[in-house]
Amino acid sequence: MNLTKLHYFLFSKLVIAWIAGVRFLSVSDDSAKTTVSLSWFNQNPFRSIFWAVLGMAAELSTGILLMKAIKNNKVKASMLVTQNQGFFYKKAVGKIVFTCEVGDRIKQLFEQLIQDNEPKKIELVSNGYNEQGELVCTFKFEWSLKLKTT
Repeated sequence: MNLTKLHYFLFSKLVIAWIAGVRFLSVSDDSAKTTVSLSWFNQNPFRSIFWAVLGMAAELSTGILLMKAIKNNKVKASMLVTQNQGFFYKKAVGKIVFTCEVGDRIKQLFEQLIQDNEPKKIELVSNGYNEQGELVCTFKFEWSLKLKTT
């Protein structure tokens, strides 16, 4: 998964996130980083990034790790966010970088998913940091995964 292909995916499948300024910084088997910067289009009336835009960037940093694991394990699976929570600590201005680092937990999840062939859930956390390295917000997403039958 190179960044050019990921940005094409974002542009073609998640157009509103692309328009809002959400972008990938890096994706590996263990972690993913996304970013969004304050702009006229994604701001709220208080001149900070609208919470839903922050949520899109955070969700993308968790979901892309699951998509990568599906590809790496050569399986077909459905994935769905079943719960989410957002926690906000500072005003989101400037560039916000979201980081999700849970590669080991995802590897274990897929081992169990493939072995048991039963739906599984996993909670993934993405933290958003501003340009000063301060924690701005934290999002928790509960993902449900199920192998597809062919």
